[in-house]
Amino acid sequence: MEKIEKNEELGAEKPTKAIALKYDKENSVAPKVVAKGQGLIAENILNTALQNSIPVYQNKTLASMLMAVELDKEIPPDLYKAVAEVLAYVYSMDTKYKKR
Repeated sequence: MEKIEKNEELGAEKPTKAIALKYDKENSVAPKVVAKGQGLIAENILNTALQNSIPVYQNKTLASMLMAVELDKEIPPDLYKAVAEVLAYVYSMDTKYKKR
């Protein structure tokens, strides 16, 4: 998984797929897919995340698997471990920025 920094150029290789996840540990068993798309939609998802200082990762294999999940549906158990790694990073970054 690669972290994409806000100030980093997307370069010649534009994202082909993008997925946005939301996890509400109070009301959900697992993270939900709240946005997904390919091509221009993927670019819009990525740009929206970067503009809002939302951490972004690049993992083409995980993105392909998450594309199969319907919108507003929780991810399947077989993806818990991979998504947990992403969420662990997000939570650690959130804690780091709150300390500043």
